[in-house]
Amino acid sequence: MIGRIHLSENLELLKTLPEESVDLIYIDPPFNTGKVQKRIQLRTVHSSIGNRIGFQGKRYESIVVGSRHFDDLFDDYLAFLEPRMREAYRVLAPRGCMYFHVDYREVHYCKILLDAIFGRASFLNEIIWAYDYGGRPKNRWPAKHDNILLYAKNPSDYIFNYDEIERIPYMAPGLVGPEKAARGKLPTDTWWHTIVATNGKEKTGYPTQKPLGILRRMIQASSMPGDLVLDFFAGSGTTGAAAIELGRRFILVDSNPEALKVMARRFDGRDDIEWEGFDPTPYQSVHRQGMLFGHNADSMGTANATSDRGSGCTDARFAGSCT
Repeated sequence: MIGRIHLSENLELLKTLPEESVDLIYIDPPFNTGKVQKRIQLRTVHSSIGNRIGFQGKRYESIVVGSRHFDDLFDDYLAFLEPRMREAYRVLAPRGCMYFHVDYREVHYCKILLDAIFGRASFLNEIIWAYDYGGRPKNRWPAKHDNILLYAKNPSDYIFNYDEIERIPYMAPGLVGPEKAARGKLPTDTWWHTIVATNGKEKTGYPTQKPLGILRRMIQASSMPGDLVLDFFAGSGTTGAAAIELGRRFILVDSNPEALKVMARRFDGRDDIEWEGFDPTPYQSVHRQGMLFGHNADSMGTANATSDRGSGCTDARFAGSCT
């Protein structure tokens, strides 16, 4: 099997994965854009009588403290993220990396959290994904970028496939000569890439869908063919689509049934994906005795790539997949 897709609360699923079993993690967690952020020194804990409501309706009690140490600086968003990031660190392989995708509202606080878990030396890059689409407010500079934080489990030994990364055109090819212009240049830490077009063939209808091109770039750079890629805020499944295209295996996790419905349609026709906690067949068109069959040359350009580890259940790193 090339992939597993879980309808599950991600923290519980992460706890079932073996230690150091995942070669690459990409996550695009909720950006927390709909709340007024209060940056005070406090510790947030779960409490049935708490007066603050966080993710999924859970209640929290905030205890104000006098220390300025990071461990005492939590709001609901960081309290939600912290146990998941600790599990991400635990399951990441020794040479593995994590790409953490967020926006300008939360990136500074998330970096402090990740520095505490991974270590400041493990921070490799802040990648700016810049685009030019959407509304333009007249009372401030329009926000047209996301932030992607890159961490290595071991900053002295990690995968970075310099020669495998897809190159981009020079902005002034006449200044570098015909040979360099023909080859293109390696992307920097600023990625100019369009969002998923509303009328494009890549569009799935999922509101926070990310472009295949940016996932392809990360997977090319930070994993090897046959490696296991994990996305536990999987959304529309773009991480899985890119992994299939590049011959990597994957685990996708999302707690939203609507996301799994989108993924069911996106991966329609593949018999090398296992589904846990969700039946994709009502949302798919290709069936044979209730099972998926064939390989669909879908409009995402993700078809016909297979893992070099074969289709059998031979790798213990697919936690619980050998039944």
